[in-house]
Amino acid sequence: MTLTGCPRHDRSEVKLRRYEPGDETAAHELWRRSWQTAYPAIDFDARMGWWRKRWRDELLPQAAVVVAEVCERLVGFVTVDQTTGYLDQIVVAPEAWGGGIADLLLLEAKRLSPDKLVLHVNTDNTRAVAFYRRHGFDVLSEYRPDADAPRIWAMWREAASGGG
Repeated sequence: MTLTGCPRHDRSEVKLRRYEPGDETAAHELWRRSWQTAYPAIDFDARMGWWRKRWRDELLPQAAVVVAEVCERLVGFVTVDQTTGYLDQIVVAPEAWGGGIADLLLLEAKRLSPDKLVLHVNTDNTRAVAFYRRHGFDVLSEYRPDADAPRIWAMWREAASGGG
């Protein structure tokens, strides 16, 4: 993976740590860039107000948030509700896709919620669907919430996956 202004690094040089309030601006921008790259036809700039409110009011009060850094730069994060096992977000900087950061963040999510993880993912997000299947998630159902895109509801369980 190559990040602008940072020499080539491998995943062994990725630092995982707990989210801190000072990470908020970088985390929001990372969310916007990642989703904008995944869905270029959607205006994620227009969704930032909604996202900031959701981040502060829904995710931070409930979820453990772990960030990934390379060269002291935030390049990813994961949010996991340790009570329910709900994995709401794995976000990785587009320039770091394929570099193993999502793998490390998912391993951390499994550590934070060792019995199970549950999530939903848009069915047209084929990259994410393949990633979760590779990591032992089983599809529980497919559904379409209101007028939104069709989604898959999936779960990973420690006993079913053999641990990883």
